[in-house]
Amino acid sequence: MEDSRETSQTVGRPVIGVRRLKEAMAKPRALRIFSVSNQKGGVGKTTTTVNIAAALAMGGLRTLVIDLDPQGNASTALGVEHQKNEGIYEVLMGSTSIASVVQKVAGFPHLECISSNTALAQAEINLVGMVARELRLKESLQELVEIRQAQGEGYDYILIDCPPSLGLLTVNALAAAQELLIPIQCEYYALEGLTQLLETYSIVKKRLNADLKLSTIVLTMFDGRTRLANDVAASVRTHFPTELIDIPIPRAVRISEAPSYGQTVMTYDPVSPGAIAYMQVAREIAERGKAFDSNVVSINYKKGESA
Repeated sequence: MEDSRETSQTVGRPVIGVRRLKEAMAKPRALRIFSVSNQKGGVGKTTTTVNIAAALAMGGLRTLVIDLDPQGNASTALGVEHQKNEGIYEVLMGSTSIASVVQKVAGFPHLECISSNTALAQAEINLVGMVARELRLKESLQELVEIRQAQGEGYDYILIDCPPSLGLLTVNALAAAQELLIPIQCEYYALEGLTQLLETYSIVKKRLNADLKLSTIVLTMFDGRTRLANDVAASVRTHFPTELIDIPIPRAVRISEAPSYGQTVMTYDPVSPGAIAYMQVAREIAERGKAFDSNVVSINYKKGESA
């Protein structure tokens, strides 16, 4: 991993100080909002979300993570309180403002999180009878972006961690996002559910969010020693040559251990292969963001119009 100005302490212990990269990452030409989605469980959605977000923040980019999964694993990995506090559920239900539930992530001056809580499990049911139920998150997010822009503290990246399903929460995320990021596990069933996800993506793009684009695919849990992992990677390269960031995330113990300490792997073990890979993926995303407004239709949330 790149050298940082302030290094973390012993692996597995709380991080003291703030981690920043010596070489800042490129700022996007417009706000980028990602929905990190895959209805198959266990493919690394949450791990990918929090580690890319942490890496972007370390690169000096203002980043927000929205934990839209009732399990709340992204909140846990970022070390933010999510069981007792109000979170994204209350925002979707309209009982609190989105600005009031944003939490700072310790050790990252440019990273914030809107947490999940156990009540979010009821959202799929409670949203059914609401007007414009698919747009609840987008409307709230628009409000937050406007507030931050007015304060001169606009976000560079917003990453929405979706649940492992194609229900109303995921549809809300796809309706609110500009880009779809799909983590694909390098194992046998990896591509099986991809067709169903792409069908949902197409419907949302047609009916709710014409500006949504499948822009990024990340290979996770890669074991280069196996033929199966290499075959999956080769298949993805063939079908998604421009969307794929061809930096596979290795299957690594450190990545799995980090959340139990309330950390991302970026601070838990910053020189581990998993941390290095996620840092490289984040930098590639940032590099692509330099031309974002010319190759991806962006939403001007302040004006509520297509840019």
